[in-house]
Parts: sequence; structure tokens; C-alpha cells
Amino acid sequence: MSVLTLNMFLPSLSAIAEEFGVDYGVANLSMGAFLAVTAVLQLIIGPLSDRFGRRPVMLAGVAVFAVGSVGCLLAQDIVSFLGFRMLQAASVVGIALSRAVVRDMYGPQEAASTLGYISMVMAIAPMTGPTVGGLLHEAFGWRASFAVYSLVGVGLVWLTWRDLGETNQSRATTMGEQFVTYPELLRSRRFWGYTLCSSFSVGAFYIYITGIVLVGASVFQMSPTTVGMAVGTIAIGFAFGSFLSGVLGKRVPLWVLMVSGRVVALAGLCLGLAVVLAGIVHPLTYVGTVVFVGLGNGLTLPASNSGAMSVRPRLAGSASGLSGAMSVATGAALTSLTGAVLTPQNGVVLMMGMMIAIVAVSLLCSVYVRWLDLVDPLPLEAG
Repeated sequence: MSVLTLNMFLPSLSAIAEEFGVDYGVANLSMGAFLAVTAVLQLIIGPLSDRFGRRPVMLAGVAVFAVGSVGCLLAQDIVSFLGFRMLQAASVVGIALSRAVVRDMYGPQEAASTLGYISMVMAIAPMTGPTVGGLLHEAFGWRASFAVYSLVGVGLVWLTWRDLGETNQSRATTMGEQFVTYPELLRSRRFWGYTLCSSFSVGAFYIYITGIVLVGASVFQMSPTTVGMAVGTIAIGFAFGSFLSGVLGKRVPLWVLMVSGRVVALAGLCLGLAVVLAGIVHPLTYVGTVVFVGLGNGLTLPASNSGAMSVRPRLAGSASGLSGAMSVATGAALTSLTGAVLTPQNGVVLMMGMMIAIVAVSLLCSVYVRWLDLVDPLPLEAG
């Protein structure tokens, strides 16, 4: 639901702008401002869960999400709609704290495996969300997506209350104590290696979903439905890569999964660029090579997320929140940059080149983590 909150209502943006009598750019704040709020919230949610526990913070987050969803459903003007939309950003608690809960329960290797299986299921959301939202809009209008959000939000409150036990057994006694230990995380070179690897890995995804809309429509003359399918192909690769992480995570070192994922992504993109430079510019070959980015991310992200939370296990919530905020901020910056520099004339080559550059940076980050393991071979805390 954290992912569906971001993308399921997208086909309705124009209708929302029309009903409230505002420009499309104003309605689009429900995306841009939403991402900004999720980034800030993750910086707060993580430390709160380290101090007070995962369960109360998760319950509060899903409850606020449910209230925001009902508010959007009933909104009669753009101001109230955007206000309640910002409350919906509390759904990010599902991403930030689910990772921390997994790390509370398992060691680094088992956590990477479990996160791999979770990511495989989560890939359903970017593959199907916009399509489901479009069907709901056509059948019942734009408010239908927010009716679904409201119903599921209430269901999540009930499910969390009934099923989520407290997993954080090493809470700080005061917020002061919590913030005294927080700099330990910020000073850790390993933490920043894992986090930057995750952020730049996700960055390639953001470049693609921003650029393929322009390239697909203006260069390949794809229909909106076909563009949506092209966006979904990267999620297909991600699902398979996440499955491999689930299978291999318990017995393959984290750095092997991270580096392997970056090499797979980089090799696929370089192959795609070579095909384009050879004069073969076709949507199937172009989109097909980008599947390797999803595959590589599926291999890398469970391992890098587990690693970031394992540097200081008692700060797993803070680590998850800070790492997630970095990924959102990096994605937002790259989305803006991609939209600013791509044109129909340069889009095919430049988008592929930008993705290659950002994946190369993520590969360097993964190699840096491995180098730290060799020069400072202290074992990760088991928690």
C-alpha cells in the first residue's frame, strides 16, 4: 500500500485538476510534495520507533494514512485535498518500519533473504497500480482510488493491531539517550556505503520511469497503455531479482549480492547503448535491456538495506528511515534532472547514458563497502 499510495491514482490527476478548477501543475503537487513529506517523515519515524517501539509508531502511521485517505475521498477543494494527501504520506511507515521489523527478527543474511521475498511481492504494486487506478477511474471516477485507500487503510489498522507484536527489544530509555547514540550511525562509513549504493540503485529506476514517458511517446510513438507496460517491465526484472535474493540471501555474503546486482544492471545498460549506437533503435530491444536494471536492483537492494540496518542494529529503525529518505531525495533530484535535460532529439541515447552513469556510481559504492570489510574486518553486530 505504501507504493500504491504513490502511483495508483496517477491516471486521475488531470480529472482532479479539472474538478477543482486548477492547473495540472497544482494538482501535481499531490506527487511532488507527497514525495518531499515522505522523505522528511522517514527521518522522524525511524528514531521514534527505536525509542518507543515499532508497534505504536506503525499503528499511528497507518491510522494517519487512513484518516488522510478518507479526507481525500471527501475533499471539496484543492487545498483540503492536498492537505489530506500529505497525511497520506504517513503510509511510508509501512516501508521504513517493515524493514526494521525484519532486521529485529533476523541476522544480516537472513534479513536480506526475507527482504528479498518481501520485495518480490511489493513489485506487484508498480506493475499493476496505475492500471488498476485507471480502471477504477473509468468505472467510478477519480474518487474511487481514494475509496480503496480508505478501506485498505482501515483494514491495515486492524491487521497491525491484531498481528504486529513488538520486535524492538533494545529501546533507548529516553529520547535524549536515543539522540546521543544517533551520531554513531552518521559517522559510520559502512552505513553511508550501503545507503548510497541503495540510493543510486533506485536512482536509475527514477531516471527510467521519467524518461520512458518522453522517449516512448515521442520516439517510439507508443500509446499511453504501451508506455505503462514499458514502465512495468523494470518491475518484472525487480521481482525476479528479489526472488533470487530470497533464495541466495541466507548463504551468499551481502557484498556479493550487491556487487553482482550492480554488474548485471551495468552490463544490461551497456548492451542496450551498444545496440542503439549500432543503429538498432526499437522499443523491444530498448526496453528489454532495461529489465536488467530491475533484475540488478532486486539483487542489490535487499542486501544493501539489510547491511545499512546491521551496522548498528539497535538503531535499525533510524537506519531504515535515513536510508529511505536518502533514496527518495536522490530519486526526486534525478527525476527533476531527467525531465529538464531530455528532449525527443537526445532522449534515446542520453537516458541510457544517464542510467549507465548512475549505476556505475552505485557499483563504486558497493565495491567501497567490500573494501571496508577487507581493511576493517569487524563483523556486523548480530543484533
